[in-house]
Amino acid sequence: MMGQLAANQNALFYDFNLEQRIPDKHLLRKIDQFLDFDQIRSHLHPFYSHTGRPSIDPELMIRMLLIGYCYGIRSERRLCEEIDFNLAYRWFCHIGLEDEIPDHSTFSKNRHGRYRDSDTFRFVFETVVQRCMEEHLVKAEGFAVDGSLIHADVSRQNAVSRNKVIDWGPANKQSRPVKEYLESLDDECAPTTRASTSLTDPEAYWTASRGKAQFAYSTNYMLDIQFGIIVDVEASPGNRSDEVACTQSMLDRIESNYDIKPKRLMGDTAYGTGEMLEWLVKEKQIEPHVSVWDKSTHKDGTFGGSDFTWHEEEGYYQCPAGKRLQRFRRAFKKPRTGITKANTINYSASKYDCDVCEYKHQCCPNTDTRRIKRSIYEASRDVARAINQTDQFKKQSSAERKKVEMAFAHMKRNLNFHRLRLRGIKSANDECILVATVQNLRKLAKYRGQPPPKKRISVPEI
Repeated sequence: MMGQLAANQNALFYDFNLEQRIPDKHLLRKIDQFLDFDQIRSHLHPFYSHTGRPSIDPELMIRMLLIGYCYGIRSERRLCEEIDFNLAYRWFCHIGLEDEIPDHSTFSKNRHGRYRDSDTFRFVFETVVQRCMEEHLVKAEGFAVDGSLIHADVSRQNAVSRNKVIDWGPANKQSRPVKEYLESLDDECAPTTRASTSLTDPEAYWTASRGKAQFAYSTNYMLDIQFGIIVDVEASPGNRSDEVACTQSMLDRIESNYDIKPKRLMGDTAYGTGEMLEWLVKEKQIEPHVSVWDKSTHKDGTFGGSDFTWHEEEGYYQCPAGKRLQRFRRAFKKPRTGITKANTINYSASKYDCDVCEYKHQCCPNTDTRRIKRSIYEASRDVARAINQTDQFKKQSSAERKKVEMAFAHMKRNLNFHRLRLRGIKSANDECILVATVQNLRKLAKYRGQPPPKKRISVPEI
């Protein structure tokens, strides 16, 4: 028998409890127990006036943003609409059924104002990381680092090449990203010459390092390998050298904020430069589980740098024929270091030795003498090379380093964060921090989330 809806009039009054409508296993319910806004309020208090009309609660604004990045809602207009009719979102934001949702324009005013001045998003992220440490999700035995490109919100056609002079127009008509870019030109770390500059977002970097050329930023993760907790995050222009520079600032910030330092750091070959390895080994005393950027081995059958023996005490190389490669062949009145602009020292063999050598066709067939360029950071590079030969590096570190790539895959596929919505390096940094915060909260919910206790009616004692 086919059923039919009753035609009776709906009830005049309803007994509705929003708390009871949210399932115990709902993601937002699990996340909510790890948020502490008392510290955030204390952090933001100096940035609010003591007089005037009360503002929108900053807790509400941050909760709404966390929902947006948690569920991949990219538009703030759509975010306000979703929260308006979604009961779980209303519950998480502590908004009643009859309460109004803040206007979408409120986000922009606060994001570019007091939230940025107070570095609120960074503070929220660090609060969540501290909670992860309290829940024993951060072991600090090994960190993995990597960067991933995020498309900038610009058009490839609205750009100019490096040889053209750009007229940015009067200051009162410049957009916020343009003003921030022009201000950065006066800083010590001013942007270098680029192949193309976007007129919409000049700080975005034109790169073709990972596929089709595009304007992009890079989000850099420092991840603890035990449970995949992101212990630090920083945005940078989509340039490999900037990604490596972010590693040092992230490690320093982690040590300053949480008083922890990893025993080993895992990364790909981009982090195997001499300067980076020297900083890790000599200054930080961290084992570099990083593939060394090395060209000492030749594949054409000729002798490479690895075929020559280095004598540390005497300071010279010995070739396969037993001859010396020295830094200097004569004495100078004024002492010279012999260090080139590339931070290397040249060691050369004698022309007489090379002319009569039986291995000349294998050693230097196209030059008169053999020359080896030794990096001034070669001692630290040797430490990394030795680690690369260990079983821990081959079997463990190489696999654990992939966890940071898994975090990037989750960020782009599950959280829909493959293109920035805001423009400028500061806004890109804010977005990357919020995404990393959400990923850590989801990890907390997965490993430590407990459903709330069920209310039970007890039988009164007689």
